[in-house]
Amino acid sequence: MAIQWFPGHMAKARRQVTEKLKLIDVVIELIDARLPASSRNPMIDEIISHKPRLMLLNKADLADDKVTKEWIAYFEAQGHKVLAIDAQSGKGMKEIINACQELVKEKFDKMRAKGIKPRAVRALIVGIPNVGKSTLINKLAKKNIAQTGDRPGVTKAQQWIKVGKEIELLDTPGILWPKFEDELVGLRLATTGAIKDSIMNLQDITVYALRFLGERYPKRLEERYGITAITDDIVEAFDAIGKLRGCLMGGGDVDYDKVSDLVLRELRGGRLGRLTFERPIDLEVSTEGAPE
Repeated sequence: MAIQWFPGHMAKARRQVTEKLKLIDVVIELIDARLPASSRNPMIDEIISHKPRLMLLNKADLADDKVTKEWIAYFEAQGHKVLAIDAQSGKGMKEIINACQELVKEKFDKMRAKGIKPRAVRALIVGIPNVGKSTLINKLAKKNIAQTGDRPGVTKAQQWIKVGKEIELLDTPGILWPKFEDELVGLRLATTGAIKDSIMNLQDITVYALRFLGERYPKRLEERYGITAITDDIVEAFDAIGKLRGCLMGGGDVDYDKVSDLVLRELRGGRLGRLTFERPIDLEVSTEGAPE
């Protein structure tokens, strides 16, 4: 599945981010706790490598808590400051402000030593579409400033938002890279809704999702859909779910599109429990298998 997803506003966003960096004290990188590697944009490392960075694992309430702890340890071992948050409920908001102030303490101490009056921390928020940037900003600002939506691509322009007297946030449109070199990355992002459903084949995404669940979370499949195993014939799983949940067409045949819509909607909404689609060990396996 070679996905090309690089609309003009995303190319423009990259240029804008680069231009604004000289005004920024710290970069807040927002990623999806359910797929911490796949929801990171490789371009971000190139653009902001010299700036202090706070990594936020958002939607942690939907992710497998045990695996989230593995990811926090993984990123901290790389020297990053990391927090697991839930922007929707507001969990972890206070910690974000404290972490940003901690990251710029050395810089601000030098400013004070030179007689420069302290000011608000200027933070840039970056992340792929639908990772929750606007929700995070609204929660931090305690009012609806940034436009939100349950689909990718809602934010179309940069804007500065004040968070009390402590932080000024610069929101940016979601940035995705031009091409997914790894097919699994595209499938994981599509499964969680980071890529617009309108440009994807939902049955293909559901096939991936069901096979993944059968491998990593088989009890969830059994509890939700009565499926004890995913066989090589994936149609069996579609038929079982369709008959159980009434996803049928006029003649009684299973409507596979309705099954796909049902499974993805329930998965994204947390009805199948807390799920994480990749672990740090998966990266190690992938690296070991890569050609030198």
